[in-house]
Amino acid sequence: MNLLVIGAGAWGTALAVHAAQKHEVLLWTRTAEQAATLCAQRTNQRYLPGVEFPRSLTPIHTDVNELRELAAQADLVVVGTPMAGLRSTLTQLHHVHRPVIWICKGFEAPQGADLSGLMGHEVCAEAAPAVQAGVLSGPSFALELARGLPTAVVAASPHAQVRAAMIEAFHFEALRVYDNADWVGVEVGGAVKNVLAIATGLCDGLQLGLNARAALITRGLAEMARLGVALGADRDTFMGLSGLGDLVLTATGELSRNRKVGLLLAQGLSAEQAVQSLGQVAEGVYSARTVAKRAESAGVDMPITRAVVALLDARITPAQAVAQLMSRDPTREVIKT
Repeated sequence: MNLLVIGAGAWGTALAVHAAQKHEVLLWTRTAEQAATLCAQRTNQRYLPGVEFPRSLTPIHTDVNELRELAAQADLVVVGTPMAGLRSTLTQLHHVHRPVIWICKGFEAPQGADLSGLMGHEVCAEAAPAVQAGVLSGPSFALELARGLPTAVVAASPHAQVRAAMIEAFHFEALRVYDNADWVGVEVGGAVKNVLAIATGLCDGLQLGLNARAALITRGLAEMARLGVALGADRDTFMGLSGLGDLVLTATGELSRNRKVGLLLAQGLSAEQAVQSLGQVAEGVYSARTVAKRAESAGVDMPITRAVVALLDARITPAQAVAQLMSRDPTREVIKT
C-alpha cells in the first residue's frame, strides 16, 4: 500500500512512522528545507525527538501540481495539517479519486458570513464534495504512538471503502483502528474535548481536587453529547474512543497542550501568553468560541464551554469561572434524551 501524508507535524509524522513499518510512505513537507532536514536527520527533531524514520518513509516537498499527481497515485491520502490548513489542502485535492482523510481536530475559524465555523466533514462538503473522505481520530498522543506504545483510534466515514483503507493502512502492531460510520459524532468529540481539557487544566492548576476534576470530565462529556446529538450524531459514539476516551486523555494527560493552557491560565497568564509559551497549536483555544456559537445556534446548553470562552476573552478570572459553575441552579442528571 502506498500512502501520502501531507504535513510533517507531530501527528502526521507519527502516523507516517507507524505506517512505514508496513507500507511505502511519502511525508510531504511545506518547504524544501524542511524535507532536506528530515531526510538528512531521519527523524523529526522538533516534534518527535529520538524517533527514527523507517527506510520506507520518504520526506518530500513538491509544488502543488506535483502534489496532486502524488495524491492521484497514492492508495490513501492523509491530510496532516492543522484545521486552519484543511480547506486549502482539500481544495487542491478536490479532483482526486483516491480516499482522502484528515487527522486534525476542531472547528475551522469562521469564514465570511458564516459566524459559526465548520468541522472537517463540513469543510470537505464545501471544498471537495466529490472526494471520498474520512477522519481518523481518538485518544492518541503522537509521541507515544511513534514510540510504539499501544494506541486505539477510530476510522470514521460514511464510505465503507474509506474506512477499510484506513484500517488496512494503520491497523497493525501498536495501533488498533475501529470502524465507525458516524463521522459527525467523531468530529464533535475531537473538537469539544479540547475545550473541556482547558477547563480541566484550570481545575488542576487551581488545585481544586480530584472530585472537581471528575465532575468536570463527566459533565463535560454530557455537554459534548448534547451538542453532538443536536448536530446529527449518534449518542453512543460519545461513550467510545473519540468521545469519552479522547476526553479523558486530553483532560488528564501530561502531554496535552490544551490541558497545559488551562494550567497556565490558572497561574494568571492571558490566553495569548499561554499559547505563546507552548510554541505549538492548542486547538481548544481557537475552537472554544466556535463550539459555544454552534451550541447557541443549536439551542444546546454548554455552561463549561461558556466559562472557558469568558476566561479566554478575559471577561472573568479563574476564580470567577469556578464560582459561576458552582453557583448554577440544581438540575436533574439526564444520561439519555
